[in-house]
Amino acid sequence: MPSETEIAAPVERQTCVERLAQLFPSASPVRIPIQISTTSKGRRPLREQTVIEFGTSQEVLFASTLPLEFEDSLRLRNSDGSLDAHATVVAVRYHDGRKAVAARFEGPVENWIIKS
Repeated sequence: MPSETEIAAPVERQTCVERLAQLFPSASPVRIPIQISTTSKGRRPLREQTVIEFGTSQEVLFASTLPLEFEDSLRLRNSDGSLDAHATVVAVRYHDGRKAVAARFEGPVENWIIKS
C-alpha cells in the first residue's frame, strides 16, 4: 500500500475550449455570458446561451451545442447589449463529445475588453 507521500494528485483534464485555446497563444481566460445566433443566409437562425471562456483582441472561444461549421456567420450579444458583434467561425474542435468554437470578429468591437 502506498504511503501518503506516494499518492499522486488527480490529473486535471482540460476542457474542449481549453484545448482549442492552445491554438491561440494570446488568448486570455474570461467569463462572459452571451447569446449567439447564426446569421448565415439561407438557413433558419439558431440561438444558444453560452459563455465566452477565452478571448483575444480579435477572437472569442466558447463551447456550443449548435451545428456550427467553419465560416458560419454569428451574432454575439451579452445581456446588457454592451457587446453586440458579428463574427465568423474560424475553428471548431471536438473532444469527448463536446464542441469548442473559435469565432473572429468581422470588424472593430467598441466595448471588447481585450485590446491589441
